[in-house]
Amino acid sequence: MPSLAAPSSTPVQEPARWTLVALLTASICINYADRGNLSVGAAHIIREIPLTPADEGLLFSAFFWTYASCLFLSSFIIDRFPVTRLFAAGYALWSLATVVTAAAQGFVTLLIPRLFLGIGESVAYPSYSKILATRFTETERGTANAWIDAGSKAGPALGVLGGGLLLQFFGWRGMFLILGAAGMLWLIPWHLTVRRVPSLATTLPASEPPPPLLEIISRRDAWATFLGLFAGNYLWYFLLTWLPPYLVMKRHYTTYMMAFYGSLPFWGVAASSLFSGWLSDRLILSGADPSKVRRRFGGYGLLASVLLLPAYLAHSNRLSLILLVAACLSYGAFSSNVWAITQSLAGPRAAAKWTGLQNAFGNLAGVTAPWVTGQILNRTGSFYWAFFTVATVAFFGGFCYFSMVRSIKEVNWST
Repeated sequence: MPSLAAPSSTPVQEPARWTLVALLTASICINYADRGNLSVGAAHIIREIPLTPADEGLLFSAFFWTYASCLFLSSFIIDRFPVTRLFAAGYALWSLATVVTAAAQGFVTLLIPRLFLGIGESVAYPSYSKILATRFTETERGTANAWIDAGSKAGPALGVLGGGLLLQFFGWRGMFLILGAAGMLWLIPWHLTVRRVPSLATTLPASEPPPPLLEIISRRDAWATFLGLFAGNYLWYFLLTWLPPYLVMKRHYTTYMMAFYGSLPFWGVAASSLFSGWLSDRLILSGADPSKVRRRFGGYGLLASVLLLPAYLAHSNRLSLILLVAACLSYGAFSSNVWAITQSLAGPRAAAKWTGLQNAFGNLAGVTAPWVTGQILNRTGSFYWAFFTVATVAFFGGFCYFSMVRSIKEVNWST
């Protein structure tokens, strides 16, 4: 594949570019495992620390209070400082927050580490977009983004599987301690790799500053990406925070069953994302219109994710799991292309800022989905309306891609 250098830096050699993608994939895998470990341990935590479903919903959403709000700051800082150093600092902070959770004694001491986890993880996606938008071509971004997206989906799968097994043998405190401390080891290969790579601080020439915030948010296609990500994230964070408790409470899975079967939907998303990212790039290389390819993968992927509702309605646990995995396979088609769409529209100039804005808006779903689900359970004692809400939001998100995005190519910025 051809190499694409940043506008004002030394070109990065091909092996180094894909080594960085591998490390970024591993980082987002750990990122999402750390995000979801609270829900994995929830059933055990409430035996020691009394929590209502509403309390659990607040704890699940607390991460997103700081995550969504700090994305604005992260996207602006990344345009001005070396991205590799900022990313490493954020990574260290979120790993430390995971370790500290092991010492929690009550609601407040569970809440505070979740807030710091959100601050640390807010640097991730603006960093990824900055690197990929400046170092990879249109025909490479689907694959590169798909690897990172697959890592974000494998993270919860490994978190549910590995976290469930650690939970069984070491308890919930041991699970947090081991996952957080082991995650710190990633910083070693990251440090060794970036020392051999030219700076990734993509400082743009003075004549091409990033476009102002108002110009980005005034665009209809920007709002399509904001709303589409919100819808996709609502589904994703519902699964990430409430799927393990749902499998235990509604489907009556044991801890072992939850660990193994509960990881299957996440593995499905990861596999689908990798295949969909590769396939979308191959279609574009063969001459297909990039706008149609990206939009169809994004839009139809979300529309087909409404299979979540039949998955809930199925009486058989086996059929329910099959439909749940099918919904997640569809979701992987969306998630593999969502950031490639943004990077193509924004271009290198606006990639970090647009991504920060989109991710901040999209991750309001992380605040909303866990809290709304907790309130529904508190009032009805049933997951039905929670699944219905997820399916409705996903359908709306797919509709936005078809109705609001006409052409997926770099915006001709007026400033």
